[in-house]
Amino acid sequence: MARPDESELIYDWNTRRRRWKLAERPIEFHDETLRDGLQGPSIVDPPIEAKLRILELADALGIHSSDVGLPGAGPRAVEDVTALCQHIVDQKLSIRPTCAARTHINDLKPIAEISQKVGLPIEVMCFLGTSPIRSYAEAWDQERLIKLSIEAVEFCNRENLPVNFVTEDTVRSRPATLHAIFTAVIERGAQRLTLCDTVGHATPDGVNNLIQWTRNLIEGTGRDVKIDWHGHNDRGLGVVNSIYAIECGADRVHGTALGIGERVGNAALDQILLNFKLLGEIDNDLTKLTLWCHAVSQAMHWDIPRNYPLLGDDAFRTATGVHAAAVIKAHRKGDDWLADRIYSGVPAGLFGKRQVIEIGHMSGLSNVLQWLEVRHIEPREGLAESILEAAKRRNRVLSSEEVHDLIAEFP
Repeated sequence: MARPDESELIYDWNTRRRRWKLAERPIEFHDETLRDGLQGPSIVDPPIEAKLRILELADALGIHSSDVGLPGAGPRAVEDVTALCQHIVDQKLSIRPTCAARTHINDLKPIAEISQKVGLPIEVMCFLGTSPIRSYAEAWDQERLIKLSIEAVEFCNRENLPVNFVTEDTVRSRPATLHAIFTAVIERGAQRLTLCDTVGHATPDGVNNLIQWTRNLIEGTGRDVKIDWHGHNDRGLGVVNSIYAIECGADRVHGTALGIGERVGNAALDQILLNFKLLGEIDNDLTKLTLWCHAVSQAMHWDIPRNYPLLGDDAFRTATGVHAAAVIKAHRKGDDWLADRIYSGVPAGLFGKRQVIEIGHMSGLSNVLQWLEVRHIEPREGLAESILEAAKRRNRVLSSEEVHDLIAEFP
């Protein structure tokens, strides 16, 4: 009998009352792995060869832009940024380079020199703290902030560098301050504004309020200026806020592979991509998503948690009897689509993964039979029952080695 249509098997409350796409325009993604991500205190700054590979994989995923570093940080940063930009030119990659910079000539000048050297426009992401708490700590006043902002944008204009003005801690900044700075940089040619949740303070309501306010300000200027959203994950809302940002009118969202970054990290760009794919908002080929994340994990000495979405060792493992039985029955029907969805909100096969049935103290006989079948082991009479009995005496899932030992010991 033919399987019913997908809509008959899954009632999707996610799309209830939704009569349009989340975004009225193409969604853009920006990768901060090679810059903001490296600020994580447990992250190892990898060699240039690893960075080139990470950049290539980001390009293959259809990520639109990547922050390739802050050249003002010193000679090594200049060398790496130059090599990454040259690699984009040599390999004819589609991904666009950006560089972070303080609103200071010492940060801006190296970007202009690299851009001229490789013959490639580099989007400058000028950042400046604007929240009252930061201004108080630094003894800054609004006049000084506006002066620094204008000088930075005017320098970039003279050097023909596209400007993205980044206000640090935007979500805790006063409207009057943001209005003064945004208006000043827009009038002088900034093409983008990046709204930053630098300390992970925002909730979805905050995202909506800030983006709507900024969108109205931009419309009032009559200029075509895009909005970026840059989120951190201190409240565990990094990915959710990024999805909200697009729905509320942002043009581009930032993130890092595996959510690496300062403190608890940035919004996880891999999870953002996964969700927009499952929501039907993008058609990017994400078959190399796991490769990209594993390349970052290895290069930066960052272990992927076992329960991490899609990539963790446990993402598609089950040893629970009832759950495993349902997956096994789907496989018995020869229906991988069904097996991928019966107990998973993320279809493993769509991302090059597969469902894995294990044996443990909460398993049933079907777990053992499936485990043996997958490994082409003939289930001699009583073998499966013996393995299950041994598993029931444990307080955890059996390792592959332990199951093989039980098979070897079976008379």
